Amino acid sequence: MKINPSKIRLEASTACQLKCPACPNTDGSIARELGIKILKFENFKKIVDSNPWIRSIELSNWGEIFLNRDLLRIAKYAYQKKIVLNAGNGVNLNTVKEDMLEALVKYRFGFISCSIDGSSRATYKIYRKGGDFDTVIANIKKINEFKAEYRSTLPVLHWQFIVFEHNEHEIIKARQMAHKLGMGFQVKLPYGDFSSVRNKDRVRKLSGIGAVSRKEYQEKYKKPYFIKNTCYELWANPQINCDGRVLGCSRNYWGDYGNALKENLIEVLNNEKMNYARAMLRGQKGPREDIPCTQCRRYNEMKKSNIWLFSKNPDRRNGCRDSMADRA
Repeated sequence: MKINPSKIRLEASTACQLKCPACPNTDGSIARELGIKILKFENFKKIVDSNPWIRSIELSNWGEIFLNRDLLRIAKYAYQKKIVLNAGNGVNLNTVKEDMLEALVKYRFGFISCSIDGSSRATYKIYRKGGDFDTVIANIKKINEFKAEYRSTLPVLHWQFIVFEHNEHEIIKARQMAHKLGMGFQVKLPYGDFSSVRNKDRVRKLSGIGAVSRKEYQEKYKKPYFIKNTCYELWANPQINCDGRVLGCSRNYWGDYGNALKENLIEVLNNEKMNYARAMLRGQKGPREDIPCTQCRRYNEMKKSNIWLFSKNPDRRNGCRDSMADRA
């Protein structure tokens, strides 16, 4: 069956001004593989105009979208083309001008997830190195002011809280702050070995996850901890880098399937290499060196557990959800 999704993921910026310890941007992996780039308005327009079937675009992935100086023009053009823009993978919201905050409301961004790991300035900066908690909260309040001015419910705002031992005591306060700011709230388990938690029973209860680490989650529920199973993106909302490289999913930064600025996007999404990757994720074909999935931890976890996509009784709790991200 030919893949022709109404949603795509198009990286607005691979650059980020923060130095979060567990992020591939901090150790230079993103720069080495994808380069530090921003999505130019002309390239955004070219992709949109060449593919009128696109109705929704996720702009956030490895970098901070607000570092893209063309973002306001991008937002306006998407609005004119009746395309909904989202930043569900996450923004840090530290560096953004007031006219852009207004544009988020004026041009009806759909959803924005804000990465805020703490309810105080001192706690927040431990992981979000280089960020300022007060600036982030002030920007959220300004968005809400514009929402009131425009009498709009958009963008929907969400507070993502990665739990560590240094911030576990602030879960309740952060949730309360999110509620007052009209935001959704979610606790997320950390990636890697950056930190653990102290009061394990309390965190299990307050998080609603029932686990304090990804390892414990897998042992308890007999499945990997995925907030969002990015593998489904190869079908539902494929990832494209700033420079047009079709990456397939939002975890992949080490290989591609073609280039949306140089080739027909529909043809790339349905070429032999992409179809082989989809077959791998369904357990129908074995790994192949030129397929990016072969190097992915997600794929290898599925291979080890023999649990593949689209099985007869899939656990939909780990299904394809556009609004949350599995990023550290």
